[in-house]
Amino acid sequence: MISDNAKIQYESGQDLVEFVALTDQGDHMDFRSADALWSKRAGYTADVKPNGLATGGVVSAAASGSNDVVDVAALTGYLAGVLTTVGAGTDEAVTRPTGGSPANSHNKSSITVNSAGALAVVKGTDGTAFSTTRGAAGGPPWIPTGSFEVAQVWLSSATPAAIVASEVKQVPGTHQEQYDYPVWEVKTANVSSGILGLAGILFASALSLIHSDDAGSTTAGKKVYAEYYEPIFTDIPKTESFVPPETSHSVSSKQYYGGTLGSTSSSLNQGSFTAYMETAIYEGFQRLKNELLWFKFFQNRLNSTPYILAQGKLGVSRTYPAADHVTAACTVSADEAAHDVAA
Repeated sequence: MISDNAKIQYESGQDLVEFVALTDQGDHMDFRSADALWSKRAGYTADVKPNGLATGGVVSAAASGSNDVVDVAALTGYLAGVLTTVGAGTDEAVTRPTGGSPANSHNKSSITVNSAGALAVVKGTDGTAFSTTRGAAGGPPWIPTGSFEVAQVWLSSATPAAIVASEVKQVPGTHQEQYDYPVWEVKTANVSSGILGLAGILFASALSLIHSDDAGSTTAGKKVYAEYYEPIFTDIPKTESFVPPETSHSVSSKQYYGGTLGSTSSSLNQGSFTAYMETAIYEGFQRLKNELLWFKFFQNRLNSTPYILAQGKLGVSRTYPAADHVTAACTVSADEAAHDVAA
């Protein structure tokens, strides 16, 4: 098929999307935005801020020595993408088991920061023994979806007493939600079987489902927010010879007595195209040389699909002949192969 009606587009600008909640795709690892592409141009990269503790927040036995209270050190944490400062809490009350019949002697309470940026103690259900199950008797409580957990306090007696250090638990990922745990990878595009999905992030492991607004009938991980830039595309006029960055394979071999051992290796080639310019001095897309940009190649400029989608650093090598057109030999240095997008 001849490509004389093709066109190349480049990322000429970016639209800011301020902090918005990303949507869990169901595995509690894959979280997506409402947009298909995020920019990676320097100064326009995504800023991902899950709800959680950033600094401070150590919970300790109360300095006052009073019964059934703890002290909480000043802390910072992210709420809806905003770094929030929370002042120290002194003599924060923790409710003991109620006793009674049956004799409930155990409970767990969570020290949290709520959606208003204030310390809040959430009491778990009383029981006769500790449990690791959220909402169960003797287990930790469900945390409101807009809050994050700083620590847990485990009590094994209904008798008022000073809380001691061994009753305070603050293990990240178990008793405490840190904003940067687990770690994540930004996915500026998601293409599967030729279908362009939505951009977002992928956590290294599934988020713990410790949040609920309705006593556990609907559970969720912590809220995840991101601020990102959606790329704007512009045609590059007078182009030819587009080569997408793609994976190539090679074979090497080693001979042994009576036979040969073979092995394969893969490498990612550099994408390229040629553009014909009027002056090629600070003109059009060349103002963005050395920037990491998105590119689209359409074999038929009249159709919105299919196209090839690639993201890479733009390199430009210009030639000024005496009696011919000014040309720009352009390269696209990508860190992953181009995608064929059918829809």
